[in-house]
Amino acid sequence: MRSVVSLVIDLALVGCATIAALLLRDNFEFSELRFAALLPYLAATLAISAIVLPAFGATRMITRMSGMADYLRLCAAACIIVLTAMALGFTLNRMGNVSRSLPFIQGMLIMLALVGSRVLVRLRHSSPARPVMWSAPKAGPEETIMLVGLTQLTDLYLRAVAEYAPGRIHIAGIVGRTSKDTNRSVRQYPILGAPDDIIEIRRNLEVHGIVLDRIVVTSRFDRLSPKAQQALLEIEMSTSIKVEYLAEQLGLDVNVNRPTANSPGEPPLTTSDKDPSSAARFAISSNQLEELARLPYWRIKRVIDAVLSIALLVVLSPLMLLIAMLVVIDVGFPVTFWQRRPGLSGRPLRLYKFRTMAPAHDRNGNRVDDDDRLSLIGRFLRRTRLDELPQLLNIVFGEMSFIGPRPLLPADQPPEFSARLLVRPGLTGWAQVKGGRDVHPEDKAALDVWYVKNASFALDFRIVLETIRIIAWGETTDVASIKKAWRDLTHAGIWTGPNPWAQGGAAGATRGQKAA
Repeated sequence: MRSVVSLVIDLALVGCATIAALLLRDNFEFSELRFAALLPYLAATLAISAIVLPAFGATRMITRMSGMADYLRLCAAACIIVLTAMALGFTLNRMGNVSRSLPFIQGMLIMLALVGSRVLVRLRHSSPARPVMWSAPKAGPEETIMLVGLTQLTDLYLRAVAEYAPGRIHIAGIVGRTSKDTNRSVRQYPILGAPDDIIEIRRNLEVHGIVLDRIVVTSRFDRLSPKAQQALLEIEMSTSIKVEYLAEQLGLDVNVNRPTANSPGEPPLTTSDKDPSSAARFAISSNQLEELARLPYWRIKRVIDAVLSIALLVVLSPLMLLIAMLVVIDVGFPVTFWQRRPGLSGRPLRLYKFRTMAPAHDRNGNRVDDDDRLSLIGRFLRRTRLDELPQLLNIVFGEMSFIGPRPLLPADQPPEFSARLLVRPGLTGWAQVKGGRDVHPEDKAALDVWYVKNASFALDFRIVLETIRIIAWGETTDVASIKKAWRDLTHAGIWTGPNPWAQGGAAGATRGQKAA
């Protein structure tokens, strides 16, 4: 029944988009004759849509949980609907009195209607506890945990996390019982694979920027296969990931003879050197935060981002569809790649890109060098920044902005640089146009914090022009801008340590040689 209702709504959206295309084509002048001439073409469009939309899974989507893959399928469905309707129209009566430009406008509006309706529903059902600008970023990343097992303890643990540790514990996923459980979900958490594949699952998570802090085993150890047991012991002994057995912690499985990583003769486990309580090295006082928050520009920046990102999604949708097809031909499915990165106030976000590389591991599980994974098409997409286009959806959802500090991998975002998380991360930023990829991490942080302090419409427009320049001619390191950022932040009291670019400083000399 829900599928039927969803199809009826989508057909209504397609019909409205087709009529709106006629009105746009005629400059909003309604003509009964033109509308009557459109009716056969409209009927053909709706009939074709009733077949194509279910075939592309539009009626099976859970709208409030829709994502990039769903939107790309809808765009592909819209293109097929319009092309098929045009072919049918030419075959029957050579499109009659329908303008030749109308199908193009119709296709754009159908994409906007189908994708936009799902985006609005997702926004409506998104969590109300959204981060706000100028709230203090977290001192450190939240703890990331993977569960092993599908038992009653699994459900109990997930409910406990939701009740007592929301926002403090991130569940990366669940390892199921067999490979048949893969791609299913428990309480919206994905099942990543079977216990025998734990090593490969961990590698794949790291490719997406997810580094595990703990593995919680909810299944009995003696019921796991020997390969899975050995994999858990190997992780426990050779990495800093803590492996915990929930039944033992609850006192329910104390008689199991399980070897441990701390058995006599084994070296002690190493622990992470993370210190969430580290003092921020870039410190913006409460008075400075209030002053920044009062800037008028922040009131319109989000509106500009939302309007412009939606407009670009409509205009660039044919290009994005073409890129998706090239990616499929080049590296196969899926067409997009995501990484988990800290966003506004340190809240995690999924950063989407078009895939430019082959899988990180070969069939034997051996890691492939990045240079061998990157194809000619992938190099072109990276060079022109076209692989970043899916991040327009991150901007629509309010997770990112067009201009702001680039979101880094969690390992590259230490607590002492958390001041750069005071604003939404950007598609491009001051550090990208003035520092490039090879800039020192502290210099990148200084450029980003300098942007937070000096953001304005004029500066954002300048960054847009500089971004076009580096796309056309490549990146350069602007040493003068880096020095100015350090000097201004030191003068404002935001940076209280020694200036690494001070004249005669060893750090500054080293960086100067690297930049040169």
